[in-house]
Amino acid sequence: MNIGLVTESFSQDKRDWLQGAHGTDIVPSVTLDVSTFTAGTHFPDGYIKSGIPLGKITAGGKYGLYSDAASDGRQVCVGFLYTGVEVVTKRGAVLPSAVGSMLVHCAIKESKLPVTIDAAGKADLGARVIFV
Repeated sequence: MNIGLVTESFSQDKRDWLQGAHGTDIVPSVTLDVSTFTAGTHFPDGYIKSGIPLGKITAGGKYGLYSDAASDGRQVCVGFLYTGVEVVTKRGAVLPSAVGSMLVHCAIKESKLPVTIDAAGKADLGARVIFV
């Protein structure tokens, strides 16, 4: 039994990239392949940031960081991570996968996204996502 003082910190998830609540009632659960994200860029505080564009990895069905240059299925943008997801344990280990939720229909303030999305990614999303 540990009776010592334990300090725990939490990340504040910023969703200022969302134009409004439209579409937030339909957010399917997704399993993320954490190896497709970069620690210092996508989860500098141990949490993958909400608003990250996602692509579905063909082999295995997990989701990873959208990249038009990928060839594993992630070259097609299918949505955005809805809430920040913790991927680093309290002991500093990076998890191989984590469960989150994906926003597939919404209006987005493009300038507020944590990373940029290219024209090909926007085209993949079609009319499901409006960029303002």
